[in-house]
Amino acid sequence: MKFEESLKELEEIVAKMEQGNLSIDESIAAFTKGIELCKNCSKELEAAKGKITILQKEMESIKEVPFEVNND
Repeated sequence: MKFEESLKELEEIVAKMEQGNLSIDESIAAFTKGIELCKNCSKELEAAKGKITILQKEMESIKEVPFEVNND
C-alpha cells in the first residue's frame, strides 16, 4: 500500500473512532489496523528519507566546471 493510501485510510479510521460510535471490538480492530497503517507510513517515509540522502550526497559530489568556448 502506498503512503497516500495508508494515510487516507488512517485518517478515516481516526474519524470513525473520534465519533465514539464503535463497539469495543470494533475499536480494537480499528486501533490495530491504525497501528499497521502507521508502521507502513513510517516505513515509506524512511525509504523516502534514504533516497533523499543519497540524492543529496550525489549533488555534493557534482563539481562546477567553467564552460569554455572554443573559437577556432
